[in-house]
Amino acid sequence: MSAIDTTCVQGGYQPGNGESRTPPIIQATTFKYTSSEQMSRLFDLSESGYFYTRLQNPTNDTVAAKICELEGGAAAMLTSSGQAANFFALFNICNNGDHIVASSAIYGGTFNLINVTMRKMGIDCTFVSPDCTPEELEAAFRPNTKAVFGESIANPALIVLDFEKFADAAHKHGVPFIVDNTFPTPINCRPFEFGVDIVTHATTKYMDGHGSCVGGAIVDSGNFDWMAHADKFPGLTTPDDSYHGVTYAKDFGPAAYITKATAQLMRDFGSTPAPVNSWIMGMHLESLALRMARHCENAQKVAEFLAADPRVSWVNFPGLPGDKYHALAEKYMPNGTCGVISFGVPGGREKVSAFLDGLKMVSIATHVADARSCTLYPAGTTHRQLSEEQLEEAGVGIDLVRLSCGIENADDIIADLDQALAAIQ
Repeated sequence: MSAIDTTCVQGGYQPGNGESRTPPIIQATTFKYTSSEQMSRLFDLSESGYFYTRLQNPTNDTVAAKICELEGGAAAMLTSSGQAANFFALFNICNNGDHIVASSAIYGGTFNLINVTMRKMGIDCTFVSPDCTPEELEAAFRPNTKAVFGESIANPALIVLDFEKFADAAHKHGVPFIVDNTFPTPINCRPFEFGVDIVTHATTKYMDGHGSCVGGAIVDSGNFDWMAHADKFPGLTTPDDSYHGVTYAKDFGPAAYITKATAQLMRDFGSTPAPVNSWIMGMHLESLALRMARHCENAQKVAEFLAADPRVSWVNFPGLPGDKYHALAEKYMPNGTCGVISFGVPGGREKVSAFLDGLKMVSIATHVADARSCTLYPAGTTHRQLSEEQLEEAGVGIDLVRLSCGIENADDIIADLDQALAAIQ
């Protein structure tokens, strides 16, 4: 197996003699066949191939293969956004009347997806603190629980999830553990090595890293035994009449989960990334290992500056030795976490807004994990729909500022923060 930085460059695509050195963009909706019988086999899933980009496209699959290799998975697919990836990951195994256990410390959009939209679809959820005891976690499960969900590093609270605690509980109840691994990326965190079954990504963030294209990914480890829990997951373990009796878990082995998500959810929802977007993101993946090292280096310097500054009330960054989640970060992400820091600016909403308005190089953006440093006030934007109680459960205080350290010179990031803090004193 190649080193992960080599996989960033070489993974997912190996050209043949005389073929393009870089993966080509197959910017096409449809594919030509000379035999109607072969086309029929494609629609029956009895033969692999491409017939319509809404389901699969060679460019998308090439990039998915690289991400799959980076995560150490068995199969992967791309989606049009990280939000679509999280929805597909859960809806692929949850039906009306089912239940999810989820960490309360997750991105506001994902919280809203699970807490509001999926409830409208008849899928219930119990949210638990990521710091809950094993007993509290156990109490959240129901006979109809079908999945456990969390984020490896919570956005924006920067809580590091205890994978093994949640994986043990999920597997005790015969359900998969799904983790959004967007912030650390597979460069810094390999969840499958700690019992996680399925990983999602908002590739919009570090994987693209340049603010150029929205996208998502789902990677299946291939380790969860669907047939051992056949009664819980009939969609995977019983014949699919819409594909002439295909039984995914029997017919596709470790690729069963991704095959079902592609054949059913992509077919019906069409949350497909444009091939050109996947190609751009795929090119940016080549520098992911280099960029993550710089993001983490900058964030460490900036976090240390903020932690020593009396104008800041608190700092959350798992790389700081005194951070509550430092030990978990050392266990699961020994080479670094991410470039995101959260910290408190005292004085209420107006003071926080004035601080953000005073920044000159660091931009205010509904974005994170980019080559350019950016910041956001989550309680007033991405988590605005949450109640005060829900904000507290998600670890998002009224004074919290999210800072995403880019790959600029760390001294310039610090200088900009310094002058903006001075301006509100």
